[in-house]
Amino acid sequence: MRLLARALRAARCFRPAAPPSRSLRAAGTCPPPPRRGLSARAALDELFAACSFRRLLEARGGPGAGTELAARIQRLRDKEQELRDTRELARQDESEDFRKLAEGEIASCEGEIAELKHQIVLLLVPSEETDESDLVMEVSAGVGGQEAMLFTSEMFDMYQRYAAYKKWKFEILEYFPSEIGGLRHAVASIAGFEAYKYMKFEGGVHRVQRVPKTEKQGRIHTSTMTVAILPQPTEMRLQINPKDLRIETKRASGAGGQHVNTTDSAVRIVHIPTGIVSECQQERSQIRNKEKAMQMLCAKLYDARLEEETQKRNSVRKIQIGTKGRSEKIRTYNFPQDRITDHRISRSVHHIECFMLGEEMLDEMIQTLREYADYESLMEIISENEKKNLS
Repeated sequence: MRLLARALRAARCFRPAAPPSRSLRAAGTCPPPPRRGLSARAALDELFAACSFRRLLEARGGPGAGTELAARIQRLRDKEQELRDTRELARQDESEDFRKLAEGEIASCEGEIAELKHQIVLLLVPSEETDESDLVMEVSAGVGGQEAMLFTSEMFDMYQRYAAYKKWKFEILEYFPSEIGGLRHAVASIAGFEAYKYMKFEGGVHRVQRVPKTEKQGRIHTSTMTVAILPQPTEMRLQINPKDLRIETKRASGAGGQHVNTTDSAVRIVHIPTGIVSECQQERSQIRNKEKAMQMLCAKLYDARLEEETQKRNSVRKIQIGTKGRSEKIRTYNFPQDRITDHRISRSVHHIECFMLGEEMLDEMIQTLREYADYESLMEIISENEKKNLS
């Protein structure tokens, strides 16, 4: 299903369940994929028929535009004229052989027109500077004590499996477990094709509602954990003056073997102008810990810069929160009802066990969020063009 099909289906509040995990589907515990409510071609045709969208295409693809977008728009107009001419010839000639030939030509034209429309939409939606970046992910237990830490551990494992599912590289930078197998705080780097473009939608507060393992009365508790997704900058995007850094070493603490409290392997880096701090004691080697701490510091500094730029632009986009709004509750995992609800798009799916595998169901949810965001972006572009026309 293409971008616009999902976007327009979303605008009409169609809520099909996401496809389940391959492994559990094979075991018979997940339902089959749902039927789609709207075909991609119908969605594209409806969008391109809108007067406001046609005015946008006229503005972007007018004489002298000279862009790839303008070339696709002109190609679309030529192909649509070819389709009209072919249909008219088919109506005029009633022979069976010509009719079959015309039907083939018409089908070919319609397919190429649909593909051109899809390409035009993708060219209209602007890409963000960070979309091709790798990322640093931080997870932290929130409200709920030990239950929040257990849920944080499950979420961290889910994202690690999702990285494997997407064939991304997943490296743990920090990991602080709790006493009963939960997770207080952890940091990981994720590198791979379009990693940040997908994962940026996971930043925010995740809420779980279930009966904790430690609950003897069978009462449902509500706990939270927080995910922060920080784009990893390249050297060209972020340059740090070594004089602005204060690097400290100390002995590692906590469980970790003989090297703990015997060598100054832990590293703490302070960026003096901003006061942003990063530290790492995950590795036995001080050099390796310094590299990881520097990686986390760069991500934090880059994220702070992006957030400042976002505030200056006064962005009104509601979906993409990868660089802002991490205090917002974005998703609820309700175990008694076997339901996951994403509050940003008011979309609910079932089969939490499948979702937490970090495979098809999570990927489908993130794809839907991406397409909602692109749809919002496209609507903003249309709105801005309409304002220009009125002024």
